[in-house]
Amino acid sequence: MKKALSTFCTMLCLSICVSTSSCSTKSDPVAPCYPLPSEKQLAWQEMEMYAFLHYSLNTYTDQEWGFGNEDPVLFNPSQLDVKQWVTTCKNAGMRGIILTAKHHCGFCLWPSQYTDFSVKSSPWRDGKGDVVRELSDECRRQGLKFGVYLSPWDRHHPQYGQHEYITYFRNQLEELLTQYGNIFEVWFDGANGGDGWYGGANEKRKIDRMTYYQWSDTYRLIRQWQPEVCIWADVGTRADLRWVGTEAGYVGTTNWSLLNEGKAPKEALHYGEIDADAWVPGEVDTSIRPGWFYHEREDSLVKTADQLMDIYLKSVGRNATLLLNFPIMPNGRIHPTDSLHGAQFYERIRATFGNDLARNAKISVKRSIPSDTLHAAEMLLAFQQPTTFNCVQLQEDIALGQRVKRFALDAWVDGAWKPLDDMLAERPADDTTHVDALTTIGYKRIVCFPEVSASKLRIRILEAKAQPVIKQVGVYYDSLLK
Repeated sequence: MKKALSTFCTMLCLSICVSTSSCSTKSDPVAPCYPLPSEKQLAWQEMEMYAFLHYSLNTYTDQEWGFGNEDPVLFNPSQLDVKQWVTTCKNAGMRGIILTAKHHCGFCLWPSQYTDFSVKSSPWRDGKGDVVRELSDECRRQGLKFGVYLSPWDRHHPQYGQHEYITYFRNQLEELLTQYGNIFEVWFDGANGGDGWYGGANEKRKIDRMTYYQWSDTYRLIRQWQPEVCIWADVGTRADLRWVGTEAGYVGTTNWSLLNEGKAPKEALHYGEIDADAWVPGEVDTSIRPGWFYHEREDSLVKTADQLMDIYLKSVGRNATLLLNFPIMPNGRIHPTDSLHGAQFYERIRATFGNDLARNAKISVKRSIPSDTLHAAEMLLAFQQPTTFNCVQLQEDIALGQRVKRFALDAWVDGAWKPLDDMLAERPADDTTHVDALTTIGYKRIVCFPEVSASKLRIRILEAKAQPVIKQVGVYYDSLLK
């Protein structure tokens, strides 16, 4: 972090910002705007997209949540192929994979020494298999990071709801975090307590999910075992990452990477908090299918490349990351439709954002005056010839904090400035890309609008918490944008 703070940046981006060599503005040192991300949070944010893989006994009982009384003999995939999983995710642009090592039913995809309710009691690999081992090794072979999901709720364990279960839960965490190499993220589901088998008790058990797991001590142990891991959770104790309040594939158009300690209201999860004491960025988790686990009835309901692109723009394009789920079929593979649509999605991202139309633009900057408490500033991009575009991408240097509160985009068309927010205002009122939206930027903000042909683009920072530091500006054309 000290290295990041010593970086010389210029108000409105101009040391390394605009992927063009025409920017020659002198760099000035900029003071940090607290709170700041840690180095591991920066590395996590730069991943942008990574995959969820949901796989358990649920896959064989056609359920989303297993009850905990399933027979481990059901787990016997005929074609389990972790290489196919990783290749599918990599072809979809994913830079890591999080596996449901144990879902709510309590069945473990690794041979835990603390229970027989695991792959060691299944016929797969003659009871000697380890899905976590095979996948973690394959991720590293193909250059992807690896993470684990461990459900705090366990509908199988007889002592769930009692103090003794916390020891069991932590023992399993220790196995996962000390035996499978570096873990980039550990994920704890928010579903906790309710009906379950519980070793044959077959009853409902309620717990206080804010206190039962003793999260402060549990987090301390996690960071002891894996100092560079990011912890995702939607509980009150401060984690490194936050849920955004929905699994529908989007975050708020205003999205601060900041959150205060304590149980955040749903609105704060969705939008962050402008004045807060901790850096807790948002992660958008959603599935390529309606459900999280594989169901044959959903084979015709796989999200298309266009739908996935919309999710990308409303997650990564709104200062969050995207955690996209690919369910595993009973045979142990990802369905070919899911693989195809994932690859088509990433191809569209590369086709659109691989060609920065601002590359050869001439850039000039108008700074705010020292007495301007709004920290207003303006950047002008002059193209060599009229250029058609429909996407603008902005990035702040978040190593120095998140700053921008409001901004505007204007295009020079037919000898006059045309506000791009006017174009967006023509869209239906229920369109969540409506530009009331030109507020926060953060790590990455992508604004899309009907195509415009212009000779100049003006970016105006209308208000910021501190001197704006825009790290990068990109201008793009997506031929498939509706």
